[in-house]
Amino acid sequence: MTGGNLLKVIALSLLALFLVIQLVPVDREPPMEEGLVSGPDEVLAVLRQNCFDCHSNRTRWPWYGYVAPFSWLIQDHVQEARGELDFTSWNQYDEDERLELREEIWDEVDLGEMPPDYYVLLHPEGRVSEAEQAILKAWAEEAYR
Repeated sequence: MTGGNLLKVIALSLLALFLVIQLVPVDREPPMEEGLVSGPDEVLAVLRQNCFDCHSNRTRWPWYGYVAPFSWLIQDHVQEARGELDFTSWNQYDEDERLELREEIWDEVDLGEMPPDYYVLLHPEGRVSEAEQAILKAWAEEAYR
């Protein structure tokens, strides 16, 4: 087999593999909501814009979220994020947990850990502006008044 033929076989094999993995299903069906996070409208707007795609049952799946293997990575990330914090299952947390979560949310944003850089790279609108940071900070501080 010549080098050119070998490259064709490899390319066709990779294409076939890519097509086959598209058949592996990804569950995008959101779990049942158990109470939406409460707060002022401006806080909810910031959370919806910057946090809900991963930390809620209201995920907006991007087009590449339907293409394996990216769909697998995104589904895994969303499930892990919901396990850490779910704004649509807020009623599962007791009052003390909710207060702590509000502070942790602000800490993560303040430290630049949330939203993650890779998310903002793909979703520039997900960057938390200074005005949005001020809203989240006030919401977190209000929890301890």
